Amino acid sequence: MKKFHRMLALAMTLVTAACNGEKMAETTNAAEVAVAAVAPPENGDWSTVVTKTPEGGFLMGNPNAKVKLVEFASMTCHYCADFEEQGSKSLVDNYVKKGVVSWEFRNFVRDPMDMVATLLARCGGEANFFGMTRTLFHDQKNWVGKLQAADPAKLQALQGAPAAQQFLTIADLGGLKTFAAQRGVPRAMADQCLADQAEIDKLVQMNSDAGSTYSVTGTPSFVINGAAPAFTGSWEVVEPKIKEALGS
Repeated sequence: MKKFHRMLALAMTLVTAACNGEKMAETTNAAEVAVAAVAPPENGDWSTVVTKTPEGGFLMGNPNAKVKLVEFASMTCHYCADFEEQGSKSLVDNYVKKGVVSWEFRNFVRDPMDMVATLLARCGGEANFFGMTRTLFHDQKNWVGKLQAADPAKLQALQGAPAAQQFLTIADLGGLKTFAAQRGVPRAMADQCLADQAEIDKLVQMNSDAGSTYSVTGTPSFVINGAAPAFTGSWEVVEPKIKEALGS
């Protein structure tokens, strides 16, 4: 349990990581690129194929796509929610479904609320991850608002509670266990995921790896075909870089 407390302490420090809207890269122009679609798998288009990567991310699409896009994102970052709202449909419909781009989402946890939401998003594995992540982003203002409006006394009481109880309480205060239950993650399963020490350790390690390998300091950040350092930006920034990589 001491180790669990240390992991929570590390999670608390992640709140200092930036949500990078104010550091968006400049939009670049790229010509339209005609790329032949890759034959889809037997079970449908490439967006139906989701695998978990050794780095801890979830990859949608053709693992052998010409362009491999990695997104580092935080569940509590409103700029990440904006990217989901504004860019994900175009990314999936125009590139991932065709098998020419794969999209790997790697969680970059910034704060305890983020840790709770992330654990629940990952709880259902490959089958649920992108759907749960999408709905959490869509409902972000609601559940973050509930936590921000929570009784200060209840929040203060968390300071002395066991770490496992802190995550469970945060989930309850934000209505996140009910939210997850309505989307295929029963409360008992959610409780197990919120206390999964191995997954918490993995998420903390993913933050460290993102920083050391790609110089990620905030979200959303992106990497194309493993080229470091990561860059930040909206869909208007990301798409021209995808087109450039497809045309090379």
